[in-house]
Amino acid sequence: MSSGLPYRNSVGLCIFNADGLVLCAERRDRRGAWQMPQGGIQKGEDPALAVLSEMKEEVGTDNARIIAKHPDKLRYEFPDYMQYRNGVFHGKYRGQEQSWFALIYDGCDSDICLTNEFESELPEFVAWRWVELAETPSLIVDFKRPVYDALVSAFAPLAQRIARREELPVWSGDPVSA
Repeated sequence: MSSGLPYRNSVGLCIFNADGLVLCAERRDRRGAWQMPQGGIQKGEDPALAVLSEMKEEVGTDNARIIAKHPDKLRYEFPDYMQYRNGVFHGKYRGQEQSWFALIYDGCDSDICLTNEFESELPEFVAWRWVELAETPSLIVDFKRPVYDALVSAFAPLAQRIARREELPVWSGDPVSA
């Protein structure tokens, strides 16, 4: 049982384009499963810096700026079949505890590149697209769905502001609930 294992500390990226759509990418290891970029935080690493690092690593660009942070850390637990497989976590974690950030993408679609900058690793994602924020819970694997439901609740007003081309907040470093 995984109940005695710790949660992996990580960040999630809700990257909005100018139309208020979010970037979702299809996982290489689970075709048909789409998610927003996410990644681990190194011990002592600032979560906001981890967000920018993960964006560059997984999306291939840093043409975005943070505009909000979810007020809560969101958790999900890995299902048993993931706990004991020979995968990236090797049964070390029961799940992930995530700090989620909303970003506004300032680049062109052609700037997005899923090729991993580390030549020894395959890219995590094989395809990407812009989708409505409200659509994301139906695209994600079941065990992450409550996290995505919470993101939709918190960031939907922000998505609407972006789509209406309203002035966006300047992130001060504090969590905001939209």
